[in-house]
Amino acid sequence: MRFDIITIFPRVFEGYFNESIISRAQKNKLVKIKIWDLRKFLRGKKRVDDRPYGGGPGMVLKIEPLAMALGSILKLRRRTSKSKTSDVLIILLSASGKQFDSKMAGGFSKKYNRIILIAGHYEGVDERIKNIVKAYGLRLKAISVGQYVLTGGELPAMVIIDAVTRHIPGVLGKIESLEEKRYGIGVPTYTRPEVLKFKSKKYKVPKILLSGDHAKIDKWRKHHAKR
Repeated sequence: MRFDIITIFPRVFEGYFNESIISRAQKNKLVKIKIWDLRKFLRGKKRVDDRPYGGGPGMVLKIEPLAMALGSILKLRRRTSKSKTSDVLIILLSASGKQFDSKMAGGFSKKYNRIILIAGHYEGVDERIKNIVKAYGLRLKAISVGQYVLTGGELPAMVIIDAVTRHIPGVLGKIESLEEKRYGIGVPTYTRPEVLKFKSKKYKVPKILLSGDHAKIDKWRKHHAKR
C-alpha cells in the first residue's frame, strides 16, 4: 500500500516513520510513504494560506497549491500504477470529519491500494478542494482522529497510517499479533517480575496467568477485554 501526505511541515514525519514497525514495513516494501511539501507548489513568492472571505480570525490553506499538489500525485499515479480509481482514497484531516476507529483502519487496508492524506492547518482548507477531487473522479473523505481540535493534520495523518499499516499482512509478522482480532482492545498484560516490590507493597501477577491452563487464561482475557 502507498500513502501520500500533503503538508506544509514535511520534516515532522521523518522521525516517526523511520522507526520501529513502520520503518521495517517500508524496508520490506509492504508500504511506501511519500511526503509532499505544499510550499513547493507555490508560484512565485505567494503564501500557502490567506484570510477567509467573509472575515473572521485565522488563515485558510489556499486552493491553488493544493490542486497542483494533488494533480502531481495523481499524474504520477497514472504513470506508475494500473490500479482503478476505486482503489484510491483521499482523506482530508479535519476536526469536523467522521470519527476514525479500528474498524475503519482494517477496512481501509483491505479496500484501498493508495491513500492520499491532506493535512489541514490553521482554520482549515478552501472548501473547493471537494470540487478538485471530484474532477478527478475520486471521493474526498473528511476524517477526525478524536473529539478535540489540533493545530494541524500532521499528527492525525501519522495516526491513520500507523493504524492502517498494522492491518496489512506481514507488517506485524503474524496476524495473531492484532490484539483486537483475538480478544478486543485493552486486554491487561503482565511480564516479569512475578512479584513487584514498590514502596513497601507487593504487586502480583494474577494467578490465573501463571496457571498454565490456556482455556481459563483465554476466557479471562476475553472477559477483561474492552469491546
